[in-house]
Amino acid sequence: MTLAAQSKVHPLYHGQDPRDRPLYTFPEATRSTGIPSSTLRAWFVGQRYQRKSDVGYFEPVIQRPDPNDTRLSFTNLIEAHVLRALRTVHEVKMSLIREAADLAQTEFRISRLLISPDLKTAAGRLFLDRYTDLLELSRSQQYAMRVVLNQYLERVEYDESKLPAEFYPFERSQRNQGQKIILLSPFISFGRPVLKSQGVSTRAIVQRLDAGEAEDIILGDYRITQAELEEAILFEAAA
Repeated sequence: MTLAAQSKVHPLYHGQDPRDRPLYTFPEATRSTGIPSSTLRAWFVGQRYQRKSDVGYFEPVIQRPDPNDTRLSFTNLIEAHVLRALRTVHEVKMSLIREAADLAQTEFRISRLLISPDLKTAAGRLFLDRYTDLLELSRSQQYAMRVVLNQYLERVEYDESKLPAEFYPFERSQRNQGQKIILLSPFISFGRPVLKSQGVSTRAIVQRLDAGEAEDIILGDYRITQAELEEAILFEAAA
């Protein structure tokens, strides 16, 4: 049975897809995506800002699963992750992203392009072509944005329903980059970050270390490597 099928029948979720349930506080989302909490709050809640003569308001651009619950869903993490990729080359222009996404979604009959694996195909190319044209980016900037987006999309795995099922935050240690050590999935440990190899919680590892246990004992008990221990520590230490 696929992960998507499991999500539809699992009694713990009362028929809901766990991808769309509130799971992560803003600090937890920051730890996983590397996006400052202030930016996440602006994207998901909105933000007031001072203008010359009055106070303006930045409307939220991504919808939370429950407007009365400030926590974000797993799907929200993926949406924020994709937006961060676009932001690394040029400041995100939300109105232009909507326009470019609407064009690609209509052309290819795709809903929610930003969380779809179709971002890796012709639909994604059309989206980026339109977005970079609207931004009037140079050819080198357009190329850089494509490269960065592909790097970010490599951190997301999709299931048979073409929805994100696994997310691998970027490694903190330079020597561990590209190994996909830490995993977040709404189908594993209720979405908490775990080490991919053994499924052990990163928080559990750090709690044992902080309690005074020796590193070699922790490594042996969980059958994990020094690199995995290091990533768990650095991940939990992230602001």
